[in-house]
Amino acid sequence: MASEEHPAELFIRFVKTFTPDSHPQILAMSGGEALLRPTLVRQLAERAREAGTRSSVLSGLFFASSARIPPSILAAIRAVDHFSVSLDVFHERQVARADVFRVLDALLGEGVDLSLHIVGRSPDDPYLEDVIGDVRRTYADTIPMLVNLTAAFGRARAWLTRKLPDRPAVIDANPCAMAAWPVVGFDGTIVACGNDDALDQRPAHLRLGHASVDDWATIRARSLESAMLRAIRLYGPKYVAATLGSGLGSGPGSGPGCSGYCDTCMSLPEDPVVAPRVAERMAKPSTSIVEAEAAKLIHRAGALGFAGRQGLGGYAHLIALGSKP
Repeated sequence: MASEEHPAELFIRFVKTFTPDSHPQILAMSGGEALLRPTLVRQLAERAREAGTRSSVLSGLFFASSARIPPSILAAIRAVDHFSVSLDVFHERQVARADVFRVLDALLGEGVDLSLHIVGRSPDDPYLEDVIGDVRRTYADTIPMLVNLTAAFGRARAWLTRKLPDRPAVIDANPCAMAAWPVVGFDGTIVACGNDDALDQRPAHLRLGHASVDDWATIRARSLESAMLRAIRLYGPKYVAATLGSGLGSGPGSGPGCSGYCDTCMSLPEDPVVAPRVAERMAKPSTSIVEAEAAKLIHRAGALGFAGRQGLGGYAHLIALGSKP
């Protein structure tokens, strides 16, 4: 809670560049712990709404042991369109599940639209069945849940290791949906995805700009027009490295994050032949046709398809709990 903090005006200035004609559909605030700055969360949500952008905030409920939700935090939660709560075995060591449920009860009583982000250590982690069952029984399947696995980022990098799969003889396309989600870091740096390494390392192909000088329209254009980002969204970084690289770089499966997938993306600029080959490939009219068809497939798959790809597939259906027919 004593981490570096940048002026609120930096982030407000960027959100003020949203307009009714040019704005993101969703402003998602997380961290870290976004509700350590509740006034800023409220201000950003209110300003974004003026332009037509909906907002959400994700919290670990550090305040849940209090007798009541602090007024400034409650005001921030009321200001956003959706509120999500992180829940995992590590959070529960600091914030008791009973306290989490008490906060959920209070917010549901306020009519707050909410969901849970639940994380396990493996697909067969008994914690998942325990907490999911508890939530479903307590709230009668009215609260949607997105279920995922702990990844080797941040503090978890020091202790979590996963065996990387052997490199296959043929690497198939595996599009990256995260490269379509510009993220503003704690210091205002804007990158093309929410990977912690993207914000820490800031490789050139993922850096989109800075909240102090750029507006939303510029960031959006850079994201949509970048040949490298288009290729990553269409093919995935491993396919790009395998088919358009020199074969001399670090290659897929060379690091701990994202089972090598994200590490491959970070290392793409290290291979000097990748960028020109990607530019040539993405300039072809046929590639634009493939992009359009791929976008249609993703759209047709809907939220359940997204949760199946980005979350733990066996639990993807839980995101639809509480939804109206």
